[in-house]
Amino acid sequence: MSRRAGRGTVSKGRAARLGAGLVGALAAAALVAGLNAPLLGRPARVTLVVRPPGATVTALAWPAQGTAALLILWAGVSASHHDRVVPIASLTKMMTVLVALGRAPLAPGAGGPCLVVSAAQVASYERMVARDESSVPVVAGERLCESQLLAGTLVRSAGDYASMLATLTAGSPTRMVTLMNERARAMGLRYTHYAGVAGLGAGSVSTAQDQARVAAALMRFAVVRALVDLASVTLPVAGTVASYTPFVGEGSVVGVKSGRTAAAGGCDAMAVTFRADGGLHTLYAVVTGQRTGNVLAAAGEAARALATSALAARRSLTWRPGDVLARVGFGEGTVGATPARTVRLSWWPEPGAIGYHLVARRLTVVRRGEVVGRLVVSGEPRSSIELVATSSLSRPSWLERLR
Repeated sequence: MSRRAGRGTVSKGRAARLGAGLVGALAAAALVAGLNAPLLGRPARVTLVVRPPGATVTALAWPAQGTAALLILWAGVSASHHDRVVPIASLTKMMTVLVALGRAPLAPGAGGPCLVVSAAQVASYERMVARDESSVPVVAGERLCESQLLAGTLVRSAGDYASMLATLTAGSPTRMVTLMNERARAMGLRYTHYAGVAGLGAGSVSTAQDQARVAAALMRFAVVRALVDLASVTLPVAGTVASYTPFVGEGSVVGVKSGRTAAAGGCDAMAVTFRADGGLHTLYAVVTGQRTGNVLAAAGEAARALATSALAARRSLTWRPGDVLARVGFGEGTVGATPARTVRLSWWPEPGAIGYHLVARRLTVVRRGEVVGRLVVSGEPRSSIELVATSSLSRPSWLERLR
């Protein structure tokens, strides 16, 4: 073999080795690219690990007769049972007082404007007594102020006091009825109509749900809250008279108003206070159309049973920082996601169950304490909860993926 031929053979060998090396490098680069390709541009994955609670099985204690409604403004709960338009007896007086306070606001402890009882008003009282209608004794020349008329109307359910309250604040009972119906329309109470200021007969009608809204509106007045929680009140001529509203002052039961007539049966609008999420809240249970035994007591029993069942049905949960509600990461490497602050949720069986879904942020690196997304609670209650990473996490390198 010639020297030139030998040199050619060596060059070809070097070229072959160089080519093989280049092919190997390209293959390695392709392998690295292949290992990293699934990660390129792909954000961290956030996966929910907490499950929504199951359906609540506790049933609300709706009355076996009549109509009823439950209202919990704080929780957004408004439910009714057999709700239809019916006579509402002395629940009518809630709107009488609501309109009166709108025209003549009164702070607790204040007396307000006054009137002098006329002979005609005494005669009206005597007719009420003859018909066995709720009233409080008055005498001609007696001076009664707004605070006393409110007390007699709300606590003793006195029809003559309601009539005088209407005269004092609206000019006359007839004018007051007009204002009451205007207020009902302004509040969107589509099924409510007032024919008088006291609720006698069958002309004043409404639904339990509408009356729950009236009760809630009335209880915004501090002077009302102070009065309806009283078991008795002292009036100028009558002296000390007891409340007709069942269970007032017992436990967490607050008024608001009760009533009974032959047309309406027994009715009760009851407010019950309860504590939740660090605050004091009010539940309204309204019952109408009770016709068994002592109808006023029956209405109170039914309202209290409804309120008690609602409080027993309330469900709650608390999540604190450190509770892992989701996991975030790349592939197999994940860290926990926890609420940024303590979260307390409460809900009732109506209007339905709750559910969760995640809204994740697009993250290429996860840092401890960084917001990784939000847990959105749907149904009742509705809430959006920030989730933060419990620790830091980087994308896995290609060497880590080779292991």
